[in-house]
Amino acid sequence: MENYLVSGGKKLSGSVKIDSAKNSVLPILASTLLCKGQVVIQNCPKILDVLNMIKILEFLGVKCVFEQDNLLVNSENFCNKKIPISLTKELRSSVYLLGGILGIDNDVKIAYPGGCEIGKRPIDLHLNSFKKLGVTVKQYQSGVWCKYSNLKGGKIILPFPSVGCTENLILLSVLGNRKTIIYNCAKEPEIVDLANFLNCCGAVIRGAGTSRIEIYGVQKLIGCTYKPIFDRIEFGTYMIAGLITGGEIEFNNINTQNISQMLHKFLNNTCSIILNNDIIYIKSSKVNKSFSFETGPFPKFPTDMQPQTMALLSVSEGEAVVRETLFESRFAHAYYLNKMGADIFIDNNTALVKGVKRLHGERVCAKDLRGGASLVLAGLCAEGTTIIEGVNHIERGYLNLCNKLSSLGADIKKV
Repeated sequence: MENYLVSGGKKLSGSVKIDSAKNSVLPILASTLLCKGQVVIQNCPKILDVLNMIKILEFLGVKCVFEQDNLLVNSENFCNKKIPISLTKELRSSVYLLGGILGIDNDVKIAYPGGCEIGKRPIDLHLNSFKKLGVTVKQYQSGVWCKYSNLKGGKIILPFPSVGCTENLILLSVLGNRKTIIYNCAKEPEIVDLANFLNCCGAVIRGAGTSRIEIYGVQKLIGCTYKPIFDRIEFGTYMIAGLITGGEIEFNNINTQNISQMLHKFLNNTCSIILNNDIIYIKSSKVNKSFSFETGPFPKFPTDMQPQTMALLSVSEGEAVVRETLFESRFAHAYYLNKMGADIFIDNNTALVKGVKRLHGERVCAKDLRGGASLVLAGLCAEGTTIIEGVNHIERGYLNLCNKLSSLGADIKKV
């Protein structure tokens, strides 16, 4: 087993490169099944989730080749086969292959997706929406079988603005002579990015980023060269790394529109921020003050930033209330933060965080991707050495985490 060893107490400073968004790249990869010709995804991070999606695509006959930081994808030899659990169990985003394959073929069999254990994440919303467009669904203990004889357009009203369901419906509807309208859809920047990519390939998608998306089916999509947006969760993680250690960090090529709500929350309590075009300079305040927040769909505070922010709040002045509204089991990291000296009380989907002066190093375990990142952040400011197990979870979403933190002055290594 590989672990991270973090010796805390180092003030971080410098600049760090933020990679393309994991949550953009994964649905874009699934959508390449719909394209004729080569797709080039620029600045494609070689994180575990992306590599696992590539494994599934290659299983389906898709050619995927890295040329430095660019990924070249060609789906001309796509062969529809049942996707086994050995390929889906590590990747929640394998669910996008339902829409991707059904967009070009009328039959798909796939094992249920895996991923982080952060609560119930059923795909019923996806499947019920598919049924309204003419798809027949059969569910088994280990997976699902979807097929249709006549795929139709129509109006879909989502009971909840689900990111995954919105993106799956886009993939299902983008080809063919029909019009589909999705109401109450998710507004995340990564959905806008998927729509922009598909439009570059010849699709006609309007309204992405709003609660109403219109999809006008076309006869074919062609390949293109595309650079996905920056990863706002990776940005937030490194921002907190600077704040929790009393440091200052510069970020380049950042679109503040996608992170304005998050920046506003931190600016009022923990740091000063200087903006210069696409450059953001963040400097920690002398004293980090606690603040309360509630997670929710974009533009509300992102659930993927809740664990990292809790690590910061655990050493901030005052008390904070954190409400997790999206996943009922996303407080696993709190147990380990408390083991390091934090004062966190959990009651169902709410956490009361009382700031302490300092944390101390301990042996802890990453149970999920973002929870693992929170333990790394806690280790950066803790006295002594923190040993973090389960780093495979962390590396699903962060590329070269140790190297990037080391370049900022952190004492961290993988052993």
